[in-house]
Amino acid sequence: MAAEAGKQRGGRQTVRGMVPSLAVVLLAAGVIYLFVPHDADQDPVKPVSYQVELASARRAAPYPVLAPEGLAKTWRATSVTYEGAGPDGATWHLGFMTPDNQYAAVEQSDAARPVKFTEDATQRARKTARTERIDGREWRRYEGAKYDALVRQDTGKRGRHTTVVTGTASFAQLRELAAALRPGDGDGSDGGNDGGARQG
Repeated sequence: MAAEAGKQRGGRQTVRGMVPSLAVVLLAAGVIYLFVPHDADQDPVKPVSYQVELASARRAAPYPVLAPEGLAKTWRATSVTYEGAGPDGATWHLGFMTPDNQYAAVEQSDAARPVKFTEDATQRARKTARTERIDGREWRRYEGAKYDALVRQDTGKRGRHTTVVTGTASFAQLRELAAALRPGDGDGSDGGNDGGARQG
């Protein structure tokens, strides 16, 4: 009995010893939280620079690679890739977060199957009968459950390619992005517009 009582007293003493230790740990955590800078209003989006990838893609791509010029700084680039010989041919991707935190992207490809490329880029948005004329070029409007899109096809001396402006952004924002697209200095001189309506 005496031995059992001793064990109980030892157990109570161990618990009592842990309480101050726990209090010290919690106090230290509180001090760290107070003095480490944290901003609840800080933008969680991590913008990326895409100028190097853009320059490389423009040198390598078999079509005029497009990127926006003159967009407000509140449009933040978040992703960029160029693949020279993938399943969809040579592909260019440049993704943005809009000022109201919607997604918008420029997707280009010289894929032999532009319908499949467009389906993949737009998350299977459906082609409509409506078109948008932006800076003298005609874009076909696509509407979908996930993404909407503006799509055009161009044919030039270097062949045919598809350009898709797509995302969760509104059509007004997609038009704004499409209107800002430029091929860069010395690029795109061979690009003629075929009306944007054909898919093959």
